[in-house]
Amino acid sequence: MNGPDPAIAAVRTAVRDFLAVAGKPGELCVAVSGGADSLALAEAAAFTGTRAGLTVRALVVDHGLQDGSAETAARAADTARELGVHSAEVLRVRVEGAGGPEAAARRARYRALRSALGDGHGVVLLGHTLDDQAETVLLGLGRGSGPRSLAGMRPHDPPWGRPLLGVTRATTRKACQALGVDPWQDPHNEDPRFTRVRLRTEVLPLLEDVLAGGVAASLARTAAQLREDTEALDTLADAVHLRAFTEEGLDVTVLATEPPALRRRVLRRWLLDSGVRELTDAHLRSVDALVGNWRGQGGVWLPGDLVAARAHGRLWVETPQSTT
Repeated sequence: MNGPDPAIAAVRTAVRDFLAVAGKPGELCVAVSGGADSLALAEAAAFTGTRAGLTVRALVVDHGLQDGSAETAARAADTARELGVHSAEVLRVRVEGAGGPEAAARRARYRALRSALGDGHGVVLLGHTLDDQAETVLLGLGRGSGPRSLAGMRPHDPPWGRPLLGVTRATTRKACQALGVDPWQDPHNEDPRFTRVRLRTEVLPLLEDVLAGGVAASLARTAAQLREDTEALDTLADAVHLRAFTEEGLDVTVLATEPPALRRRVLRRWLLDSGVRELTDAHLRSVDALVGNWRGQGGVWLPGDLVAARAHGRLWVETPQSTT
């Protein structure tokens, strides 16, 4: 007896392997856009999840940004049901806020998915593929965002799960073809106004041609290697943070003995925990200079109208009013 189509099998195997590592969630949801990646993932989640005794929900976000978006979302939900999920629902969101329409839509989408999941110990599977990972690494490289950005997307970043980071976009399309479904083609995915689209349609094909293929897989492999290194350094930084943290601030004596790369990881966590947002590398290095290049300089202004300062062997974050 013949088994499933190789592309279908590859997607199912990726989901099965993800669940084997991540553990059995309280609830298994799949974010479905109607595109090939999410539909192939929905079928694999339904197939694998059902056999593991899980109830699988499809969550379709309607951003309302295009004519006919409600009909597109409803069709995606219907297709997900046909592919075997136990239930499918459409989440309508309002896209607004800073950062442009792409960033605002992403924020609204993740907020809606997290809200739909509720407070349970569940996971939402996202259809990001190996190609998406390669694009993410290139974006981080071009923006000089450092190793944390080059490490790309995590396979499991609760409540999010990305089983397909080792599966190509071509494979999900072949899986949909074998399943007999016609994926939705998002016009935004062909719009050159978006940087990621130009990476996908211009930069990566050129790199594949110049470097004789395999670039996307190499970038994804690099991301995995950097992610392992980053996680190891973060573990070491957590131990330093425990030794340096006091109610009066971070102990400079403890930080000063650590390598700068490890020290900045401690400072990054501390600043984020202190309410600093939109933290850049320049901010982080300026605060690090209060430890590694201390000359009695004044505090460092940070986003959110905050200041990081040093006195009496301690670092602390304060509002300017508290210094007057």
